[in-house]
Amino acid sequence: MKKILITGGAGFIGSNLVHYLISHTKYLLVIVDKLTYAGNIESLPENDRNERYKFIKGDLCNRELIDNLINSERPDAVLHLAAESHVDRSIDGPSAFIETNINGTFELLEAVRGYWSSIDSRKRQDFKFLHISTDEVYGSLGTEGFFTEETPYRPNSPYSASKAASDHLVRAYHQTYGLPAIISNCSNNYGPRQFPEKLVPLVILNALEGKILPVYGTGQNIRDWLFVEDHCRALILLLEKGKPGEVYNIGGNTEKTNLAVVENICAVLDEISPRTDKKSYKDQITFVEDRPGHDLRYAVNTEKIRNELGWVPLESFESGLRKTVLWYMENQEWCKRVQDGSYMRQRLGLNS
Repeated sequence: MKKILITGGAGFIGSNLVHYLISHTKYLLVIVDKLTYAGNIESLPENDRNERYKFIKGDLCNRELIDNLINSERPDAVLHLAAESHVDRSIDGPSAFIETNINGTFELLEAVRGYWSSIDSRKRQDFKFLHISTDEVYGSLGTEGFFTEETPYRPNSPYSASKAASDHLVRAYHQTYGLPAIISNCSNNYGPRQFPEKLVPLVILNALEGKILPVYGTGQNIRDWLFVEDHCRALILLLEKGKPGEVYNIGGNTEKTNLAVVENICAVLDEISPRTDKKSYKDQITFVEDRPGHDLRYAVNTEKIRNELGWVPLESFESGLRKTVLWYMENQEWCKRVQDGSYMRQRLGLNS
């Protein structure tokens, strides 16, 4: 049975990927996560009930730990999801993004390269290193067009710049050392187990608590929204059928303004959990100062992964959003526990 090492497996996308792999595949999993504010052991399946995964708390920048882990576990593939990922936090404190996203990726690549070079030829031929990145590395689109795998990189925030640097490192390790690496660039994910600093869970929880629903600027910035489980299915396809050396864009084919996303959440809540005063949750929408360097629009062309691997998103934005709202409503205790006091849904990213 093949074994996969997953970095950042206790984070939002990582934990959803672990749940999906446990439910839909037979892989053995080794999860390493630093357990920062956004990585929570509570997001993972209960370990005492599942023998198919092992969890190790660790920092990718700890080279000795990563070397020992990889050489003792001897994985057949590495899925690299560990990253600092919130743009607002990168504005307030970019150093953590440089350390984790760039230096951490470098240390992991070096450890994997040493291990990969030492294994027998058959296992080396089947090995894959999958680097999960973001469409934000491409910068900002105008009102028309789409990001493709050939779009030049033009990152506009410390977060996207750090991810762009890590992408370039992974590409260089493939070109220079032959490491069988694949890069994926995804659009905005939403779904269960996302830390409540991101737009969708922040709005859901603030709405239910009667707080303001902050919308940056005019709310007309556009993102392509991807349900996290659809993303997980795409990553498994890349693991099993993706071609080393290639880049694949993964998107939900659903462009929405930030204001429309907030209004959609309000509409779902109006239906399934009406306010006691019978007013709409839309009354709580409050326009706030925009984020510095806020990219106007992201939109992802997914023809490559669709044509080569047959992947398409299964969830519409409406169905995925309803599932997401219901999950947060049914998991209020999780939401309380993962907010350890250092972040209580206050505004970030004002560079003040």
